[in-house]
Amino acid sequence: MRLAINVDHIATLRNARKEFLPDPVAAALAAEMAGADGIVVHLREDRRHINERDVKILRQVISTKLDLEMAATEEIIKIACQVVPDLATIVPEKRLELTTEGGINVIDNISILRETIDELHKHNIEVSLFIEPETNQIDASAEIGADYVELHTGIFANSSSEEEQFDELERLRTAAKHAKKLGLGVNAGHGLNYQNIKVFREIKDIDEVSIGYAIIAKAVMVGMHQAVKEMRDLIRFG
Repeated sequence: MRLAINVDHIATLRNARKEFLPDPVAAALAAEMAGADGIVVHLREDRRHINERDVKILRQVISTKLDLEMAATEEIIKIACQVVPDLATIVPEKRLELTTEGGINVIDNISILRETIDELHKHNIEVSLFIEPETNQIDASAEIGADYVELHTGIFANSSSEEEQFDELERLRTAAKHAKKLGLGVNAGHGLNYQNIKVFREIKDIDEVSIGYAIIAKAVMVGMHQAVKEMRDLIRFG
C-alpha cells in the first residue's frame, strides 16, 4: 500500500496571514524525503489553500507522483491539461464545506464526467473518481473510462463504535475487490489517521491511501519528516 501526502493545509496556514510561509512545495519535498510515494493537492475553485502557482511548481520539482484533486469544471480542467499531473482525481466540491463531504455521484453525472475523462486522457493524464464504496458507482466509473477509483473512507474514519467500523471496513474491502476485478486501480482517503490506519491497512486491494490533515497536524508538533515516517512505518509494519 502506497502513501500519498496531501499538503493542502500547509497552504491553509500560509494563507491565514497572506504570507509566503509555510511553503507547501517545501512540505511536499520534505514528505518525499521521508518516504512518501506521492503528493496530493486540491486546486479548489475558491483557491482557499492551494493556488495555480503551487501546482505548477510542484509539477516541476517533485520526483514521485502528483495527484491533482479537482472539480469537473471548465476552468480547472483547462489548468489540469496545462500542468499535466500524473493523476487527476475528480471530486465533488461545495463552496461552504470545510472539507470534501462525500464521493461524487458518477451515475447522476455520467455525461460531464465522461467528457472530463476524455479530455484529460487526450493530455495523457490518468483519471481517478472519488466515490462512495458502492458497486454501482464503481461499475459506472469503469464504464466511462476511469483509470482509478478513490474510495471515500469518511464513514469508516468517523465510526462511533467498533461494530460500525467493522461493517464499513467490510464494505470498503468488498468495493476494492470489485474495482480490481474490473481492472481499476484503487486508492482510498478521507479521515485516515495514525489510529485507524492500523486496521485499514489490512485491505489488500487498496493500492494507495491519501492522507493529509492527520499528518500535517502531527507535523506541526514533530516536523514533517517524523510525521510522514511514522505513518509510513504504520502502513508497512503496523
